[in-house]
Amino acid sequence: MPTPVTHLAIVTGTSSGIGAALATELLDRGWDVVGIARRPSAIEHPGFRHVTLDLGDTTNLTDAIERELGEVVSDPGIERLALVNNAAHIGLLGTIEQLDPVGLAEVYAVNVAAPIALSGWLLRRANPQTTIRIVDVSTGAATNPYPGLGAYGTSKAALRLAGMILAEELDAAEQGGGAPRDVSILSYEPGIVDTEMQGALRASTPDVIPLRDFFVELHREGQLAPASEPALEIASFLDAAVVPRHTEARLGG
Repeated sequence: MPTPVTHLAIVTGTSSGIGAALATELLDRGWDVVGIARRPSAIEHPGFRHVTLDLGDTTNLTDAIERELGEVVSDPGIERLALVNNAAHIGLLGTIEQLDPVGLAEVYAVNVAAPIALSGWLLRRANPQTTIRIVDVSTGAATNPYPGLGAYGTSKAALRLAGMILAEELDAAEQGGGAPRDVSILSYEPGIVDTEMQGALRASTPDVIPLRDFFVELHREGQLAPASEPALEIASFLDAAVVPRHTEARLGG
């Protein structure tokens, strides 16, 4: 008979970078992992399941995730359930005056609307007794104004605030007489990591990314952290027995 699933993590963006590293780390810790990405995953493990899904298709997102995982996440045998909103749209680079509104809407669909929708769906669908941990992978650009990262930074700033609001709403529900739920949210800045986004920044031009040479120099000096480092910290948060309702953290902080 198959081993019952007690720890299940849903991780978006597992085809590369932090998402792939986190999925591997969690599998090593005994978690079962569902990876969500548009591209195939190279991860081969009996505890890993890949779901091909376009997070930018917000019209069909909730129906698609319900079809794929609805019965799975509602299993009362799951003791701990995690959602890591890691996937991000990084394609729209440029100064504010250059940004195309259609492209901006696509960024917000992946970086804001999809994580909010997934978080809400998970809370509605999961067993009320299941411990839930939600991680919104953020960025320094969500709290600091980096020229050329207007689309990415503002979308991540919106996601950061959404996590704070969700935490307040959960507290308000309990104070209003609702049953207590063990739900915690982490807004996590992974720092400067060797990911596809860093490659895109270096491949750009100063007129699009005024700080382009800064990112080139970081790479040249070997100052980019491997994806395994933030993956380790996120996994440790997911495993922690007791954490605040809402937490903000940065790599190594």
